[in-house]
Amino acid sequence: MTETVRLSAGDPAPDFSLPTDNGDRLTLKDLRGRKVVLYAYPSAMTPGCTTQACDFRDSLASLQAAGYEVVGISPDTPAKLAKFREHDAITFPLVSDEDKSVLNAYGAFGEKKNYGKTYMGVIRSTFVIDENGLIEHALYNVKAAGHVAKLRRDLGID
Repeated sequence: MTETVRLSAGDPAPDFSLPTDNGDRLTLKDLRGRKVVLYAYPSAMTPGCTTQACDFRDSLASLQAAGYEVVGISPDTPAKLAKFREHDAITFPLVSDEDKSVLNAYGAFGEKKNYGKTYMGVIRSTFVIDENGLIEHALYNVKAAGHVAKLRRDLGID
């Protein structure tokens, strides 16, 4: 197994241009000048990922009021992401990284352990990217439940 790259505060956020849940493309560079919360999750429509997406959805107004855009990224197909958006009324963009190249660039894909088994998968992570495209916070192995509330506290929102 290769060692997963980890990003730190001050690192440039790897740029990407990926298909979204609605058929558009989202390019990180297009969000320059705004702060971005990019969160990586393993699979749409699973219990933990749904909890996390709904927490971001329910916190979106306060995050946006503080100047943050939210983007979710997973290896799911755009069609599955569209179902997820519709099923759970997700109100922010979801991007598809089917080949996991962007997840790898962010260090959000790598070795995981579950019930004593080691396998490769998406590492639930959140990245706060500043207006200049630099990493402000790189949070790895976050919990699905309660993470958004903790992130809001850490960012001084509400």
